[in-house]
Amino acid sequence: MFRYFECLTPPFPEGPAQQPPGTLLAFCRHYSQGYEKALMVLALFTVIIAGIEVALFNFLGQLVDWLGSHDPATLLSDESATLWGMGLLVLVALPLSVLVHSMLFHQSLFANYSMAVRWQAHRYLLGQSFDFYQNEFAGRIATKVMQTSESLRETVMKLLDVLLYVAVYLSGMTALIVAADWRLSLPLLGWVACYTLLLAVNIPRLKARAATQADAQSQMTGRIVDSYTNFNTVKLFSHSERESAYARASMQGLLDAVYPLMRLITGLNISLWLLNALLIFATAALSIHLWMQDAVSAGAITIAISLTLRLKSLSQFIMWEIAALFRNIGTLQDGLETLSQPQSVRNTSNACTLRIGGGGIHFDDIGFGYHAGQAVIDGLTLDIRPGEKIGIVGSSGAGKSTLVNLLLRFYDLRQGHILIDGQDIANVTQESLRAHIGMVSQDTSLLHRSVRENLLYGNPDADEAAMIEAARKAHIHDFIETLCDPEGRTGFDVRVGERGLKLSGGQRQRIAIARVLLKNAPILVLDEATSALDSEVEAAIQENLDELMQGKTVIAIAHRLSTIAALDRLVVLDRGRIVEQGSHAELLARGGRYAQLWHHQCGGFLGTS
Repeated sequence: MFRYFECLTPPFPEGPAQQPPGTLLAFCRHYSQGYEKALMVLALFTVIIAGIEVALFNFLGQLVDWLGSHDPATLLSDESATLWGMGLLVLVALPLSVLVHSMLFHQSLFANYSMAVRWQAHRYLLGQSFDFYQNEFAGRIATKVMQTSESLRETVMKLLDVLLYVAVYLSGMTALIVAADWRLSLPLLGWVACYTLLLAVNIPRLKARAATQADAQSQMTGRIVDSYTNFNTVKLFSHSERESAYARASMQGLLDAVYPLMRLITGLNISLWLLNALLIFATAALSIHLWMQDAVSAGAITIAISLTLRLKSLSQFIMWEIAALFRNIGTLQDGLETLSQPQSVRNTSNACTLRIGGGGIHFDDIGFGYHAGQAVIDGLTLDIRPGEKIGIVGSSGAGKSTLVNLLLRFYDLRQGHILIDGQDIANVTQESLRAHIGMVSQDTSLLHRSVRENLLYGNPDADEAAMIEAARKAHIHDFIETLCDPEGRTGFDVRVGERGLKLSGGQRQRIAIARVLLKNAPILVLDEATSALDSEVEAAIQENLDELMQGKTVIAIAHRLSTIAALDRLVVLDRGRIVEQGSHAELLARGGRYAQLWHHQCGGFLGTS
């Protein structure tokens, strides 16, 4: 039975991850798709349970009146139908309703609902644009996903479960007291008015302060994770105290957000206790006064007093649930501002799969800048023939890495087109585009997984022999075989640490090269691919890179010009424009910008034959 209810709702909804709406109600509805029926049935059983509980209080008042007016010998026969009905209600209807309600709440919704939100939000964020992650803390984004998923679940379920229960219960309670004697309802009506005013004044403040707290908490988490992620830099510059102060400032910011929230909650708590005390006193005093005048029955007084005492504990529950609801709404509002941000680079509605022939690339009068009014690439036109190997040369900031980022479509062009085998990359899917490009960058980042998983990231379908061969060609196999970790894992099963920090820069670089060897994409981009290697290892790997480049279109970026001097053509960039292009010998003979760069590197030598 548990399994049946656990499978009623999908924790991992299928279909493409869509951008969530930016308004609260639409955001909740977006992530509730597939859960509507379960939520409605939950609400139905909430109403049933609340109605049964109110009916029990009514029966209690009837029972008190019966005990005062019926002959004990004939009570069972006189009221048998009512007694049987209440027995079935208590022993059958209520337990079954509670069972279904609990199964829906805990098995179908509690875990699956928030997981479905996390799953969809995570998939959408994986499709987010390059600049989104450049402008956010990774820890802050992760916190937003976790907080928002739980807050959305709590918000929707409290509205459809807790508040619906309270609404049915309070309206039923008021109807019972009015039916018993309308005068006994006066203290309750006064309490409802004061209670509503208390919540109306304080809940909006609670929501605002909860949103401030949620943002402060995610900011604190982001700062702490940033310090942990870059602990090597922290240690290198001896800035442990500086980082402590940096984190403490965000922790103090969280406390500054929490203290006003707690003060507000304390004030609500005290006010509610006072209001409940006044309700109990007024109801008891009025009941005694009316009873002394023989104006109400003992059963009516029993209903009024018992419901009032029940309301005392229920009001605390209501207040904290409403407070929690609006805290969750505040957190949800804060989270949706991050999670609903549009993807700046998106597939077109009719995007097709890139089909590679020879791998020719054409940059057609392209222009791009990271900010308005700033041109990093300005009117650049470049043809790369299928199978041609070119080197991109230029000073820092000339636009070399930007050109590669545009080829990978991490950003959209402001003007012009980039075509691969005649296909505009703006009209093909991003996944198919990047699947045909293998890249080794100077800033190699590995996943916090095993060496094997990092290698097979290049080609998950590769077999063990192909993986080992790629590791050998990258001159990393023998080192991998020596690895072990505290958990007893060895060799290819050893985890490399966050961003691969258990390994040296050169070791990470060689794993990245092996990964691209496994990918075997028709277009190869090398961005300072051997910058972290010593000369001996670089020379050994260069032979395998030469083999890897055979039959591929290659774009290589290097500050160390000797590593690319033997390529088919060198393209010199300056301020986003091509200022020279030709072979190494041709560019040296011209005595232009390339020759200056070459001589600045003390005439680094590489045979060009």
